[in-house]
Amino acid sequence: MTVHLLPSTPGTVRWGDLPCAGDPSVLTVDPGDVVVVDTVSHEGILEDQGRDPLAFFTARGVPADAVLADAMEIARSVEHDPLRQGPHVVTGPVHVRGARPGDVLSVTVEELVLSADFGVVSNRHGRGALPGEFPRDGQDVVSVLARVETDPRTGARCGALPVAEGSAARVRFPLRPFLGLVGVGTPGPEHLHSVPPGMHGGNLDVSVLGVGSTLHLPVQVEGALFHTGDPHYAQGDGEVALTAFEAPLRARLRLDLVPEAAVRVRDVLWGETPEFLVPIGLDVDLDEAARRAVRTAVALLVDLGMDPAHALAYLSAAGDFAVSQVVDRVSGVHGLLRKADLADLTERPPA
Repeated sequence: MTVHLLPSTPGTVRWGDLPCAGDPSVLTVDPGDVVVVDTVSHEGILEDQGRDPLAFFTARGVPADAVLADAMEIARSVEHDPLRQGPHVVTGPVHVRGARPGDVLSVTVEELVLSADFGVVSNRHGRGALPGEFPRDGQDVVSVLARVETDPRTGARCGALPVAEGSAARVRFPLRPFLGLVGVGTPGPEHLHSVPPGMHGGNLDVSVLGVGSTLHLPVQVEGALFHTGDPHYAQGDGEVALTAFEAPLRARLRLDLVPEAAVRVRDVLWGETPEFLVPIGLDVDLDEAARRAVRTAVALLVDLGMDPAHALAYLSAAGDFAVSQVVDRVSGVHGLLRKADLADLTERPPA
């Protein structure tokens, strides 16, 4: 196992779209290798925020020396057209030796380190869960600065944002860092917009996939062309404003490869944590996204040895399904199935 460092620089990122077949890789690794990625948040560098993170953040009270150099360099040097591209800074692609269509790339999050003590939550252009209602007062974008603070009541680090512009009062909430965008390359020839998730993974925004989690992605092109971005410090299920607590992370990720012959449940998206199996459903229609998440959950349980009708009964009795996000054009629903409930099923979890 080799550990590789992958910084986010103008030469290692795409801004607003995703890698596809034929793109040159920025790094080549073997299955089982670890990649340490310095991810960059798009919030604070976008055109509607001035495309000048130094000016944007210092105007909100952030010291100039706390504004990250990689964000400033990407904003200054990387081409981006917000009319046809998404907002996300996407680091990669990484070529995984031996990966072929039909295999599964399993991405395990070994560590996430906060790279700053501030970030942004935005609502813009009538998007989010309440388009037409927010932003208010004719505004195009509302960007609220969030901070990492010490909770005076508990002494624990937490997220905090003001209750109103200029207010000293805060709402405080737990930090739950995760990577919102984790994906594999697509056949092309066009580069996909970075916002809608799909079977390639991408902008899934599944908040439970933090440290200790693994996301299993069906490989679509030679070399897998792994990529990541959209770092978060916290997100509520739904991500209703449009973005959540967006801020940069250093992510330590292990890239394992399951060969096609060993893949037991095909054409599904799912993840896992030490505690849960996490089936994922996606669709432009939220109801259909929920149905797809349930179908994936049934498939995982049947593979473990359950009868389909009994699997559905278990899901109704004890499975939890949550809205991952409703703001990415394609909505997401994910399930939480407790591994402890499945202790009598003797087979290993599916690949």
